Amino acid sequence: MDIVQAALQKGQKSLSEYDSKRLLNSYGIPVVRERLVQSRAAAVKTAKEIGLPVVLKGCSSEIAHKTEKKLIEVDLRTLKEVERAYEAIVERVGDTPLDGILVQEMVKGSRELVIGMIRDAQFGPCVMFGLGGIFTEVLKDVSFRIAPLEKRDAVEMAGEIKSAKILGAFRGMPPVDMDLLVSMLIGMGKLGLDLDAVKEVDVNPLIVSGSRPVAVDALVVLEEPKQA
Repeated sequence: MDIVQAALQKGQKSLSEYDSKRLLNSYGIPVVRERLVQSRAAAVKTAKEIGLPVVLKGCSSEIAHKTEKKLIEVDLRTLKEVERAYEAIVERVGDTPLDGILVQEMVKGSRELVIGMIRDAQFGPCVMFGLGGIFTEVLKDVSFRIAPLEKRDAVEMAGEIKSAKILGAFRGMPPVDMDLLVSMLIGMGKLGLDLDAVKEVDVNPLIVSGSRPVAVDALVVLEEPKQA
């Protein structure tokens, strides 16, 4: 994949959020509507086109933890708020090289999942699925499968987590589109098998908007493949 090769040639240890999601989307994983912009005027124009409210994020391959650095501004409901958020993020970034500012659709949904991939020394690429958002590290409600995955594997994975009931009709919300979720898990396994330089993938949160899971944030960690 050109995105990965270009990043390795620059000596990057990870992809930016924007490039991470471009890569995931090429493997059938739906991502939030967004655009990378380089100016305050472009941020305002993009926010108009996407439709308010929007989210703004500082975007760089050198920034993994944007929340801690206060590089995310959410639920921006006016164009004036978009302008202020753009200026605030640029100021907080300081000397860190910035690819631009991401302007994203504000995806609404009260169910948050996580999907990912880790490259195990013994088993190779393994796909992960579980409860996402702020509960990922606390509850550790996840399941794993070795790639490649077939439909049966992905369905079993989804049913194994302790919180599996939230995938069904839940508190007036429709059931999660399982065909789409299954294809996303299969695609994640294929990505791991295809791209030896991808060491780890973390998609968190994967917000369920209506019935449709959408990747709102993503990180792809890189490592030069070892020569055989």
